[in-house]
Amino acid sequence: MSLRIERFDHIVLNCRDVEATASWYERVLGMQREVFGQGRTALKFGNQKINLRPADFDPGEWATGVNDRPGSGDICFITRAEPDEVVAHFRKEGIEIVDGPATRQGALGPMTSVYCRDPDGNLIEVASYPAK
Repeated sequence: MSLRIERFDHIVLNCRDVEATASWYERVLGMQREVFGQGRTALKFGNQKINLRPADFDPGEWATGVNDRPGSGDICFITRAEPDEVVAHFRKEGIEIVDGPATRQGALGPMTSVYCRDPDGNLIEVASYPAK
């Protein structure tokens, strides 16, 4: 048997301010906040989630990336919205667009991406595949 990965379950983002980051993802990307464990915060969307970790959190040497600084993430989210709708939404929310719309190569082929940054400086790509 060879190991086959199906999908992401969750990722972890290190944050300077968990409240500010959670609020941004709720407002700008429509994610749902969830509190779990001993007061930890996650953001749910579809069948995945993002766990938010305070930058000063020390889970032990094994439980985090080697360079776990806020702002080191680069995440691509897929939407069914058209790129011009993403641009209009970002502008309405006062979000600076750092690139796009631009054609990129995604996991399923060509897609159109619009880029911005979250409150910690992570690069956030919101992309859509052409309708079939």
